[in-house]
Amino acid sequence: MESHAKVVIIGGGVVGCSILFHLAKFGWKDVVLLERQELTSGSSWHAAGQIHTISSDPNISRLQGYTINLYKEIEELSGQSIGLHATGGFYLASNETWHDYLKRERSKARTMGLDQEFISVEEAARRHPLIDPSRYIAALWDPLDGDIDPSGVTYAYAKAAKVHGAKVYTHTPVIETKQRPDGSWDVVTPKGTINAERVVNAGGLWAREVGRLAGLDLPVQPMEHHYLITEEIPAIAERGAERLPAGIDYEGNMYFRQEGKGMLLGTYEPRATAWSVAGTPLDFGHELLEPKLDNIAERLELGFERIPALQEAGIKNIINGPFTFGPDGNPLIGPVPGLKNYWVAVGVMAGFCQGGGVGLCMAEWMIDGEPSIDVWAMDVARFGAFASPDWGTVKSAENYERRFVMTFPNETLPKGRRQKTTALYDRLVAKGAVMDQSFGLEHALWFADGPGDAHEEPTFRRSRAHSYVAREVKAVREAVGCIEIANFAKHRFRGPAARRFLDRLLAGRLPKPGRLSLTPMLTPKGKLYGDLTVACLDDDHFLLFGSGAMQEAHRRWFEAQLPEEGVGYENLSDSLHGLALSGPRSRELLARICRDDVSAQALSFRDIRRTFVAGVPAVLARISFSGELGYEIYVAPPYLLRMAEAVEEAGSDLGLRWYGARALMSLRLEKGWGAWTLDYRPDFTAAESGLDAFIQWDKDFIGKAAAVAERGNGPARRLVTLTIETDDIDVCNDEAILHAGEALGYVSSGGYAHHVGRSMALGYVPTELAADGQALEVEINGRLYPAAIQGQPLYDPAGARMRA
Repeated sequence: MESHAKVVIIGGGVVGCSILFHLAKFGWKDVVLLERQELTSGSSWHAAGQIHTISSDPNISRLQGYTINLYKEIEELSGQSIGLHATGGFYLASNETWHDYLKRERSKARTMGLDQEFISVEEAARRHPLIDPSRYIAALWDPLDGDIDPSGVTYAYAKAAKVHGAKVYTHTPVIETKQRPDGSWDVVTPKGTINAERVVNAGGLWAREVGRLAGLDLPVQPMEHHYLITEEIPAIAERGAERLPAGIDYEGNMYFRQEGKGMLLGTYEPRATAWSVAGTPLDFGHELLEPKLDNIAERLELGFERIPALQEAGIKNIINGPFTFGPDGNPLIGPVPGLKNYWVAVGVMAGFCQGGGVGLCMAEWMIDGEPSIDVWAMDVARFGAFASPDWGTVKSAENYERRFVMTFPNETLPKGRRQKTTALYDRLVAKGAVMDQSFGLEHALWFADGPGDAHEEPTFRRSRAHSYVAREVKAVREAVGCIEIANFAKHRFRGPAARRFLDRLLAGRLPKPGRLSLTPMLTPKGKLYGDLTVACLDDDHFLLFGSGAMQEAHRRWFEAQLPEEGVGYENLSDSLHGLALSGPRSRELLARICRDDVSAQALSFRDIRRTFVAGVPAVLARISFSGELGYEIYVAPPYLLRMAEAVEEAGSDLGLRWYGARALMSLRLEKGWGAWTLDYRPDFTAAESGLDAFIQWDKDFIGKAAAVAERGNGPARRLVTLTIETDDIDVCNDEAILHAGEALGYVSSGGYAHHVGRSMALGYVPTELAADGQALEVEINGRLYPAAIQGQPLYDPAGARMRA
């Protein structure tokens, strides 16, 4: 066995083998996979093998399409049959709510180039005569769907990787991983030790155990999962070689396909059973678990009603096997923040839909330094220290139970809550705050009239919260509003080389002491990796404010770029909480609780200082995301309650109102401002997003060559602001934007702009159409609504109010 490798992959399931194949295919031959037993041991061997493209995240859907299209290549290259049945498949809706969901999925598919189309329920029954069409009202058809042989696919990846020069060692358990001072890893096995430049944990059922070898606790959890295979069904046998398409019934929470001359029917139980919570047994491999029919009896009964032929069919096998789930149902992939050269690809529950795409992104990320598309929905950095093993078990179980249960745009999920709170949590809830969770931290969405009034029905349309958010917006526009901003990320850089370091890291101009500036941060390929506010407190002391959700991803990026000396970095997100005051009377309120002169002349727009507010130490910044005169006030967590009390007392006669995230998002729409993870993300460039306006072109910075090249050629698409002529519905992301009947872009975010009274959206369209007044259409719930590009903000286009 080798003593050195560029990459060692731990785990020989479909995901590990796919990563190995892609690395070797793209030119890294010095790569090794270690499997403790045989390939497919754990979950891969007993997977149901049904493949489909639909996912909650558009980029994951793209990668699922890539995975399915890859299968013929690896079969031909390896000579290993993968048992692919490209039957096509349909997604069935049995009520109008699920019909709306399918309309939205088809709208997303338009923009991704996926060939999905609605067919009649009668046509679905013609293609699959075993279903009862009277149970359904709509069917969405996807020609890529079908099924594969899980073992065949896994071995095909491994054999194709070997063709490209990779090595596979089975019956080689990893018993220790030790990091050397140079950042490489010694991977210890009974057969010897390999020094690896990078380690990939693709441990599947043993992901937690492999992680603990490196001191890493992963928030993933194996869950028991049932499916059954019937005896021969005459109606199938009579079809001969003509195979039935695959299907998913969302309300029934089940999937089904042909297996031999019978049927395979799987379901996600309404009460999840977490398996082996304390840890996966090391002697587990090709075993199954004892079936628990009581857990799935209700679902089976529904399946028998909707596929009547099952009522007469004998059951040949009942499979109960464990699969590893993540807290939100998506994989956890990429380099682990704070653990140099340690990568994970775990929690890939739908491995035969996603494994090819995961392998592609992991290989691109290692070789090129970044994946070709935004993988935020799968990035391990979307979880931080809050994502403990216990929390992971709770959330993974919740996600399992909701596998085919719709989550509405305005819906908040109940489990794993209050994992992180601020000192104001109880106070805000008592005032009627409806809370949500972001990066583990509770934050207010909107405020009702009290705890008993703090509720709304999940819906695709405007909810009862609409009027409450409107009054919050009114307070900000006409008086003064206060919002908690603990969920903003705060990063500190200090040291004699801090300015030089940040000047290269960030594309924008760095401010002088006491000032703020806005700047994009780019990847080497010119893609957006941050939309940040930079504060200079002293010549050698900077604070960066940005996306709270991205704080660990940004930490990973910062630490990868840090020089050996001269710059100290710290993530202060949990050490600085705060409040933002916004509105024309915000200065009057601030003056009552701060001894400083806060007049327009003494505290200018984009000024920042260390001072005292409400009698406590604070960092005071004159900046606002609302488009109004405003201030952000940051304090250490022990001072937050005192400051909030002072704000409420001082603002009692000024029309002060607390407001939440929904009002803030409505306010920024009227200004045409994008938001990170929505309008700004690594799928886009600075020029496409309009953030190139903040670039300092006469200096060197990461990504400059790519940005300059695009500046010369011009971007192919641009971010635009749209007004949409709707009734009681607004966009909620990823809807298709059409021109002359052709889908040419998609909505990145949107909602209702309460002050101007318009339904609005931001989205990317081809540059040639990105003109003021350009007429377009936006598809919402299957209906096309007229839309028009707005060339300037609908509210205060010159920005005079926030500079007042």
